[in-house]
Amino acid sequence: MKQPSNSEYLLIWSFSHLVISRILLVRLREIGDVVFTTPAVRAVRKHYPDAHISYIVEPHAAPVVRDNPHINDVIVAPRVRGVRGLAADLRLGRTLRAKRFDLAIDFHGGPRAALLTWLSGARERVGYEVIGRSWMYTRRVQRPRTLRARHSVENQCDLLAAIGIAAPDRIAYPVEMLVDQQAAAEVDARLARAGVGGDERLVVIHVSAGNPFRRWPLAHFIALASTIAREPRTRVVLTSGPSEQDAAARVVDGARAMLGDTLAQRIVSCGEFSLAQLRALVERAALYIGGDSGPLHIAATSRVPIVGLYGPTLPSRSAPWRDPSIRVAAVEPEPLPCRPCDQRVCAPGDFRCLTSIGAEQVVTAAIKCLT
Repeated sequence: MKQPSNSEYLLIWSFSHLVISRILLVRLREIGDVVFTTPAVRAVRKHYPDAHISYIVEPHAAPVVRDNPHINDVIVAPRVRGVRGLAADLRLGRTLRAKRFDLAIDFHGGPRAALLTWLSGARERVGYEVIGRSWMYTRRVQRPRTLRARHSVENQCDLLAAIGIAAPDRIAYPVEMLVDQQAAAEVDARLARAGVGGDERLVVIHVSAGNPFRRWPLAHFIALASTIAREPRTRVVLTSGPSEQDAAARVVDGARAMLGDTLAQRIVSCGEFSLAQLRALVERAALYIGGDSGPLHIAATSRVPIVGLYGPTLPSRSAPWRDPSIRVAAVEPEPLPCRPCDQRVCAPGDFRCLTSIGAEQVVTAAIKCLT
């Protein structure tokens, strides 16, 4: 992280003399993005131990922060398109303004997040220097527009540096999501009904098939699951998002067919898991395997070993942010001139960055993490 200039030091000094009692944090959109803010949330809480901290999040990522011990109030902002959505945001803005926030930090930087930050009326509003939206903030931080080999947690913590909060390290400030005890009980019951014993190792494999940039071939998933399931005392649990349930079912059927009648029961299918249930499931696991997506970042909030598959993305940007002594393996393709990319258009047209990763590469990394 670059050292502040003299003018920036002056701004930080002036900020340190302000009384901060109510803080608003904003991070909309994806699950992984919300997970990446949790080290900053802890750092803000440590810096302002007595402040009331509110967090605005969209519904699908709300479980990540709902039980976060450093947050007093989670504000869920449903995403509604068009005029109705703008009207809802204006109503929310009036509610936020009534709370009289002293400080608002926009970890997102998108149009809607910037608008809500501005509408909050917070005395100090911290955000990224973005063309057309910078005027909504009182303190702005440069953010390069190119994809950098720098972790997303570090990028977001640049905003904290602007107000004099030191950048958090991985050991003291890992990503966080608490295990919900009700969800844990539900997971235990489902695994018991599937015949999973307490002395068996669970390997969770998350099947991603919806986004073509994150779509590892189903044949590779089948080979991976059937190979891992042959390990002693090992059961493989296949998970997926709602749009990938059919793909996950095909992987279950294919892996069981490869294993034959004797070992087929080692492939476990328990249906769809909520985010809270997925977090509880990972807590019971010996290993998590999956692509660079929300479920992997949920898994990163545990101390369970992880094998991540990185195609268009880089592990230097999104690998698990936690104690480096915990086993983690990143499986990547051979160097490609088009990688990383913004995942809008595949230049070669065949998504080779992910599809070129073979099942045997992932198996080797998984066995190493299990031993």
